[in-house]
Amino acid sequence: MNTTTLASTTRPSPAQVARLVLGLFKLRIGVLIMVTALVGLAVTPGVSPSLVQVAVLALAVLGASAAAGAFNQYYEAESDRLMARTRGRAFASGALPRSRAWLLLIGALLALSVGAAWQVLNGSAALYIFLGAFFYGVVYTVWLKRRSWTNIVIGGLSGSFAVLAGAAAVNPALGAQPLLLALVLFLWTPPHFWSLAIAGSADYAAAGVPMLPVVVGPQRAARVVFASTLALVAASLLPGAFGAGPLYMAGAAIGGGWFVYKSWRLARAPSRQTALGSFFASLLQLSLLLGAASIDGLIR
Repeated sequence: MNTTTLASTTRPSPAQVARLVLGLFKLRIGVLIMVTALVGLAVTPGVSPSLVQVAVLALAVLGASAAAGAFNQYYEAESDRLMARTRGRAFASGALPRSRAWLLLIGALLALSVGAAWQVLNGSAALYIFLGAFFYGVVYTVWLKRRSWTNIVIGGLSGSFAVLAGAAAVNPALGAQPLLLALVLFLWTPPHFWSLAIAGSADYAAAGVPMLPVVVGPQRAARVVFASTLALVAASLLPGAFGAGPLYMAGAAIGGGWFVYKSWRLARAPSRQTALGSFFASLLQLSLLLGAASIDGLIR
């Protein structure tokens, strides 16, 4: 077989390139963060923004999140190759060239997202969108991920800033509801991510990343997950004292109760199976909470 034929058989198809690029920008996470911004908008009283403003908010948050996710993969390409969960990523696998052109594209995407929010919404919303990307891309990825087990705790602020961006699009003077929802997002990230980290603790240890299960061991980390989940659920019920309706409270209680149960099982018997059970319970809890919060806010 000649080299031309070999190259043609190994060159990725357009569909494969598209999947690689979509994975590079972590769009599934970006969509979740975009939804939290829209929920922040829904729970904030004030003059309803226009459809154009809502669209700009959604796309700006998604774009900024995509830029931060792509930068994370660009910066972490070497360590991603050491982990089974991440070695297939575009830069880690070499499927996409890790050139400086990507940094220009990432920077342009972030600037466009923040600039659009500044022009169409307001400076406060634009600032929160920028801070969300900055905390994930720089504070978490560059400063803390390889230095401290608190990496995901502080890095989790990126989701909180999305809620605040949505609220600021309606009223830059933030009220109790969006601030409490931002607190919930901040408290949700550690038990959510630590559950996954317990399931993949060997990967993180091999890559030299000091995630909590690597630093203190899976058993102690599982107890921390359970305690963190209790704190999260308690915080998620606080909006009831500030005007949240029964629909929100039901969503927070049902999702929170299931997450507590699964994290309790993890604390009792740490294993990959119970860790993944806690991880998926965290996704269900957040989905129920955000869905109930948005419907409750729209009704009110």
